[in-house]
Amino acid sequence: MISAERQNRIIRTLRSTGTASVQELADELSVSMATIRRDLEMLDRNGELVRTWGGAVLAPRATAGGGDGETIELPFRDASDSDLKQRIAVEAAALVQDGNVVILDIGTTTPLIAERLRGRDVTVITSNLAVFDVLRHDDTVRLVLLGGVVRRNYRTLVGSLAETSLEHVSADLLFLSCTGVRANGHVVDNMAVEAPIKQSMIAASEHIVLVAPETKFPGSGALKLCSLSDVDTLITTTGAPDETLTHCRTAGGEVIIT
Repeated sequence: MISAERQNRIIRTLRSTGTASVQELADELSVSMATIRRDLEMLDRNGELVRTWGGAVLAPRATAGGGDGETIELPFRDASDSDLKQRIAVEAAALVQDGNVVILDIGTTTPLIAERLRGRDVTVITSNLAVFDVLRHDDTVRLVLLGGVVRRNYRTLVGSLAETSLEHVSADLLFLSCTGVRANGHVVDNMAVEAPIKQSMIAASEHIVLVAPETKFPGSGALKLCSLSDVDTLITTTGAPDETLTHCRTAGGEVIIT
């Protein structure tokens, strides 16, 4: 059995059972556990499942529609804090200088930043299809779209192609989003398929700007991206708890409150 067929059968099994262990998959497909582990690692990198201790589960999805068992990703919707994000976007765009290479992360704030970079002499690198849509017809902005597996309802590109592409990137600024900022200063996210790409973006950037409205404190998520002590600039809004912001200030980071 070739690897592509074997991996397709793994996905079909997980769609049926929701979760499976390495041993169960190895027995079902009559291959070694080492082979299954390699398959699961590849499928995890491509965003098709989430690797767990001893096995795997499907990436976050929900059953929809026609009753045939087909699964689709839940729709990605803007939160009710759009005014806060608009204020953050204004401050973020003001940090960008002409000639800068800028990475715009996945999320709903970064397309708002992109809108304010229209007509600027900058290079924008992104895996965010909403950012791409904002800038795709702008003749001034140099736009670089990372490769990867399309998550249609989240309008993002994920997987090993995106991560590998970032190994060849050197950016002046990263505008990083998250789903939560903990009281201990940990910056977290709740999307297992997106966290590795965000971490690769951090590694590729000279200056890390975290864009996090007050609603992200503490927010949600268990996957640590970085700490506030790793952030060069934090842009937030007036309701963010000062004791948490201290983690950034103490490490020498700038905190902008809008």
